[in-house]
Amino acid sequence: MRKLENSELERKSVEDFKTSEKTPLIVVMDDIRSLHNIGSVFRTADAFLIEKIYLCGITATPPHKEIQKTALGATDTVAWEHNKSVIDVIKQLQSENVTVLAIEQVEQAYLLNEFVADASKTYALIFGNEVYGVSQEAVALCDGCIEIPQLGTKHSLNISVSAGIVIWDLFKQLKA
Repeated sequence: MRKLENSELERKSVEDFKTSEKTPLIVVMDDIRSLHNIGSVFRTADAFLIEKIYLCGITATPPHKEIQKTALGATDTVAWEHNKSVIDVIKQLQSENVTVLAIEQVEQAYLLNEFVADASKTYALIFGNEVYGVSQEAVALCDGCIEIPQLGTKHSLNISVSAGIVIWDLFKQLKA
């Protein structure tokens, strides 16, 4: 077995990425404090051809050197937009027939390992603040919530880890 060189990976150019058919997933980051988390989510969104990222509330926006440190250029490929209000973004997406799901621990949440995505739909995934999660006001407006099953002693996962897990799972279902 031999490790592949970067030149052998056949990655898309920025232009090819922008014109490629996207995975019907939209990421909404609300009040994310860590610039490294923001950059990591951009990089994951690039890897799986995500349609768009909405940066809401206090979530910082590119260009920023701390975002770039983990995004590694993904802020140039993935479409993004800033909006002060996650509530406005949720309502806008729902008016466009996007199914909006918070990634949060709530009553009656779908467990990720049991959630079945509908390939005919576009989904928006809301990831909340590192300490407080997705606000109750936002959760109340969502079409549903997904919870990542956890068996250890901690109550949550890092947002960039959560985003990677959920995006990968839905990507597999939607692109299968």
